[in-house]
Amino acid sequence: MSSIALILESCLKRTNSFIRFFIVGVINTLTGLSTMFLLLNIAELSYWFSTFIGNSIGAIVSYSLNRTFTFQSKVTIKKSVPRFIAVILFCYLFSYKVSEMAAGMIIGKFPLIRLTGENLAIIIGTAVYMITNYFGQRLYVFRK
Repeated sequence: MSSIALILESCLKRTNSFIRFFIVGVINTLTGLSTMFLLLNIAELSYWFSTFIGNSIGAIVSYSLNRTFTFQSKVTIKKSVPRFIAVILFCYLFSYKVSEMAAGMIIGKFPLIRLTGENLAIIIGTAVYMITNYFGQRLYVFRK
């Protein structure tokens, strides 16, 4: 078990998987979002590259913590990693397309929103990604 998982486990004992998934989601989302915004706004890399790398880093954190902490999975790594990758890729591609379209429909219609279309797309995409990812991991990757 990773050191982060051990710390979380000792602090939270055994709570339900949704609460643990939410906590892990906050950790991997903050990691992924920080990476995305740094790559997009500081390194001035493309939206696609920034979101892909950010989600990839978040996925590594997610797999490790969800396997050991959230679901305490006994599914073999050989079986769970390909499933995890399939779920992550589906969630990424789905959220990328949905968020890009949604941001395009929203931007300019609400004058109080002062974000660029790409920054708004990242925020929308993050929400879509988290929801689809939970169900994919719970029902397919780490199913008991």
